[in-house]
Amino acid sequence: MHPTRVAYLDFHSPSCRAFELSSGDALRTMARDGLLTLVVHPVDLLDRPATDHYSSRAASASGCAADGGLFMEYAQVLLENQPPGGGPGLTDRQLVELGAEVGLSDRGFAQCVADHRYLTWAGRVTRRALARGVSATPTVLVQGLPVPADRATIAAAVQASGR
Repeated sequence: MHPTRVAYLDFHSPSCRAFELSSGDALRTMARDGLLTLVVHPVDLLDRPATDHYSSRAASASGCAADGGLFMEYAQVLLENQPPGGGPGLTDRQLVELGAEVGLSDRGFAQCVADHRYLTWAGRVTRRALARGVSATPTVLVQGLPVPADRATIAAAVQASGR
């Protein structure tokens, strides 16, 4: 059994975007190579500073992407196209357009995003994360232990836990 890496991400967090840009490809490669299992929990910790609940809407849209089997690809494109913090996020239409970039071009995805189908799920994930002590994003755990959110430290923790 290979180590599990759990990440709590907020799609409106500049730190999460930086983490994706610096470490995302390397971590996805480790997962593809069978060195670890990635488990990502989208949270909406930054909903209050935003003017349109972008964090929860983006988390909900990621649930729609999971329905289409493209959660990780969609999470990546959301972070790469993150709007500036503190103001309005992407519109629902823009969330749908980003989905099309990763192959989510069916009407079901667009309707799911427009309906905010997973909005209550996003809130539930956030409440569970807060109950587990997650207070900032990104929060990364390897085999249940917190590690700094950088590629080298995560790789070392994965290697150590795989022994």
